[in-house]
Amino acid sequence: MAITDLKFPEHVQVHSFPNAEKQAQQLAVQVAEVLQGAIAEQGIASLVVSGGKSPLSFFNHLSQQPLDWSRVVVSLADERWVPVAHADSNEGLVRSHLLKGEAAKARFIGLYHAADSVERAAIQAETALAALPQPISVLVLGMGEDGHTASLFPDSVNLQQALSATGAMRCLPMLAPSVPRQRLTLTYAVLGRACSTFLLLQGKSKVDTLRQALADTDAARMPVRAILSSPCDLYWCP
Repeated sequence: MAITDLKFPEHVQVHSFPNAEKQAQQLAVQVAEVLQGAIAEQGIASLVVSGGKSPLSFFNHLSQQPLDWSRVVVSLADERWVPVAHADSNEGLVRSHLLKGEAAKARFIGLYHAADSVERAAIQAETALAALPQPISVLVLGMGEDGHTASLFPDSVNLQQALSATGAMRCLPMLAPSVPRQRLTLTYAVLGRACSTFLLLQGKSKVDTLRQALADTDAARMPVRAILSSPCDLYWCP
C-alpha cells in the first residue's frame, strides 16, 4: 500500500519526498519559517523534537538556517533515561547535530536528570519545563512501527495519564518495550497544543502503521493517533 492510498483527515497535510535528503532539506526550511514567524510575533520561539536516527539529517540542515537562534528555546519530546554522554541519549544527538554553529546560541532544556529513580527524574524535568515557552511553536515527532510517538508506548504504565488532553503534568516516566526501557516523555496535554506539528516518517513499513493508526479509534493501542487527531504536516519518504 502506498501512502497516497491512505485516507487522512482534512487537517493532516501529507508531503511525500523521493528520498530522506530532500525530506530533511524541505522540513528544515519549513520549520525555520515557522520559528521565524513566532519570533517576529512573540519575540521568542520554542522548538521541541524527538531523537533517534531519522531526524539527524534534518537537525544538520536546520542548524544552518538563518535564524536569530538566541531567541529559540529547544527541548525534547522524549528522552531515554541515560546520561547525556550515553550513545542512546536524545540530548546528546541534539547537541551534536542541531546545537552547533549559530544554532548553538539557542537555549536548551533537557529532560534527563540524575536521580534515584526515573520517577524522581521526571519530577525534575517537570520543573525544568516550566521555562519552555508554551504553546510549543514547532513540534517535530517521529513514529515507531508499534504506533508510538514521543515515548508514548502502547501498554506502558502512565499511558492513559500521558494521553489526557487536560492533564496537569508536562512530563511523565514511561516504559518502552526495548532497551533502554526507562523513558521520559512530554504529555499530550503539552504536545497536543503545539502551534505547528510535523510528523517525520521514513520507510514503507510506516505506511502500514499509519493505516492501522487511522483505522483504530483507541489512541491507547496506537498513541500516534492522538497526534493525527489534530492539525499536523506529515513528511514521508520511502
